[in-house]
Amino acid sequence: MTEAVSLTEAFEAERRGLLAHAYRMLGAFHEAEDVVQDTYVRALRGWKTFEGRSSVRTWLYRIATNVCLTVLDGRGRRALLTGLVPDDLEVWVAADPGDLITDRESVRLAFVAGLQHLAPRQRAVLLLREVLAFSAAETGVALGMSVPAVKSALQRARSRLAEVAPTRDDVLDVSSPRARELLDGYMTAWEASDADAFRDLLCADASIEPVGAHSSYAGREACLAFATPSMGAAGDWRMAPTEANSQPAASVWFRGEPWGLAVLTIVQEGIRAVTLFPNQELIADNSARVG
Repeated sequence: MTEAVSLTEAFEAERRGLLAHAYRMLGAFHEAEDVVQDTYVRALRGWKTFEGRSSVRTWLYRIATNVCLTVLDGRGRRALLTGLVPDDLEVWVAADPGDLITDRESVRLAFVAGLQHLAPRQRAVLLLREVLAFSAAETGVALGMSVPAVKSALQRARSRLAEVAPTRDDVLDVSSPRARELLDGYMTAWEASDADAFRDLLCADASIEPVGAHSSYAGREACLAFATPSMGAAGDWRMAPTEANSQPAASVWFRGEPWGLAVLTIVQEGIRAVTLFPNQELIADNSARVG
């Protein structure tokens, strides 16, 4: 009983961090929850043979990462960001503010979405090395890889992520005047059903990702082809500014009814990505922050 209690205490201290890690690995919240539960079950079964060759924290993340890899192997395709509920926009931030996984870059939607373009083991290596600060040796033990293989996978992961996701230096914080300007422009364009104005805000390589849908849209023209028919008549959409994980966002109503949240990834040149959360509950969840 004492051993089980000791493991449970250690596990509960890491639960939110493990959930955030699994979400980054899988891009799907409901699957991440299942991984966390499975991690606990596996840890409980292996607790008596855990000999303290690493910290309990490292051991738990090793288990969780390998459970995620099993899920990804079975899935066989890139995940959409899906299965979200109102609290999910905050769940990526771990409980301990001193932990490296609270780093803002690691919880940006653009980063989480970009991870889904990496091969599963590259994704795992990147997260263990650069978000959780595992050493190359610890990462190798966790994934059954040599240190040179870890270093090579990390290099490939960094290169690929740079192609598909804006860097920390590129993305503007919600407090940036340029970010506020582009958020205002986004809301005005949609409220006025002005496709041309919306087009002027988008980067050439902009993307739209509707959460839970089976399609995403890459490139300015593809974004417009998706958005223009959805704009309807002037006045159909109403929006109010808010934020999600330090990114500018709009709370959205359609024809007077709550619709959900649009989260913008903004760079100096314009809007790089729009992530759409069609969830009415998010309106109430963000109402205190809407101006």
